[in-house]
Amino acid sequence: MTTVLVVDDKESLRDSVGFTLQRAGFVVLSAPDGNAAVEIAAKRRPDAVVTDLKMPGMTGVELIGALRELDEDLPIVLMTAYGTVETAVQAIKTGAFDYITKPFEGDELVIAVKRAIEHHGLKKENAILRAERTPVCAGGPTGASPGEVKCTGLDRLLGESAAMRELKARLRAVAASQGTVLISGESGTGKEIVARALHELSARQTSPFLAVNCAAMSESLLESELFGHERGAFTGAEQLRKGRFELADNGTLLLDEISEVRPQIQAKLLRVLQERSFERVGSSRTMGIDVRVIATTNRDLAHEVAVGGFRQDLFYRLNVLPLRLPPLRDRIEDVAQLAPHFVREIASREGRSIRRVSAGAVELMMGYSWPGNVRELQNLCERAVVLCQGDEIDADLIRTWLTGPGTPARAMRARSKFATENGQTHGPSPVVAEAPIELSGMIEAKPMVSPARVLAASMVSPTPLEEIEREVIVETLLRFNGHRVKTAKALGIGVRTLGLKLKKWKELELVEANL
Repeated sequence: MTTVLVVDDKESLRDSVGFTLQRAGFVVLSAPDGNAAVEIAAKRRPDAVVTDLKMPGMTGVELIGALRELDEDLPIVLMTAYGTVETAVQAIKTGAFDYITKPFEGDELVIAVKRAIEHHGLKKENAILRAERTPVCAGGPTGASPGEVKCTGLDRLLGESAAMRELKARLRAVAASQGTVLISGESGTGKEIVARALHELSARQTSPFLAVNCAAMSESLLESELFGHERGAFTGAEQLRKGRFELADNGTLLLDEISEVRPQIQAKLLRVLQERSFERVGSSRTMGIDVRVIATTNRDLAHEVAVGGFRQDLFYRLNVLPLRLPPLRDRIEDVAQLAPHFVREIASREGRSIRRVSAGAVELMMGYSWPGNVRELQNLCERAVVLCQGDEIDADLIRTWLTGPGTPARAMRARSKFATENGQTHGPSPVVAEAPIELSGMIEAKPMVSPARVLAASMVSPTPLEEIEREVIVETLLRFNGHRVKTAKALGIGVRTLGLKLKKWKELELVEANL
């Protein structure tokens, strides 16, 4: 509901103006003087203010100045019995959007307030669009062409695997709540697209959705980006700037990669979640806010709490409604739907006439482990579209691109199942017991990854030892969400040795660059 704050020292006029606005469908707040109005505006965040000009203590013009320090875009309509040109000029220069002269008709007041709110709405939309274009925002949703979003809500989530059906069911339930959501999953699984779908399914769908990549900024920049800053708060702060919490008021704010936030900002985030209030950088004035927070992470936050890398109280505040996204290898059957979708969108964007992905190409994709998840699949489809010479992407085009980190036994079984369903025969898939074994010189104790899956692939075609080593390292790294110290400890090798191996493989484009 749209809220209007009415300020006048005369109770009868406050009641009369308030009644007129209530009949027009507005929610009305009232204040007897300027100081009370500033306090209410800070905590309740009205959509517009209607104030008298002549009041004891703080005048209407002084109140406009005080409100402008709070929110430079807040629409203000001034009521005055002194309808001179000088009064109008002074009011507009101070920051009033419009003024009306007493006595006035109710319709005149309502029209002035609606016009002020509409103008403010346009300014807020422009501010949100500018914020979305800045590089500190998280990128567009996984699975959509850059700058193009065709689907909304659950339509964004492609795949009919059991894991995806379960995720969609949970999303419907979580969307109906106002609670904070923590989305976890490996890099490239589509955490932001799930966050956007959640917003679009919620009651806040018509309000702003903003995203901030917490890993992309320094502590000071992130603080200013989230909470805004006052003019002169620090060197270079030449004007007041609203933070993402203010811009997302009544909407949803996505905190991407929340695990990378420093302790000082963690404390401020905790307060926002607990009290629904914050202060801009350089200000001591507390401001109320109504924002639903969705956080994402590719780390195990419970473990980070245990080792002292993340605040326990903030974790509990974030983990109210947890959602865990499955990696692509655990829903490998969805590749048959995802790949053609990506190809169609990318071909349309690039102006190519590619119409389909061959069954052989899909089979090959379903036999790959996808350490980079959906993002890696999308990148491969884009490469295929650009380099394809005909109207179909076939297995020969993509085969050499899928010889990096190998094909685990689960993906091999899925590929065999797909081939059988499509009338293809490639011989029986080998069955290998997935018991832990040791690789000499690499794993001293019980390994975290079962190399039997690697050996299953090598029984189909001989695999060099270096490739087996690479796959075991990559899968262990993924299991620990990219944590190199834990990976090195589990494999019985030094962190430096692990880093050098990854650097070499990245240079040779044998593993994903984000490992």
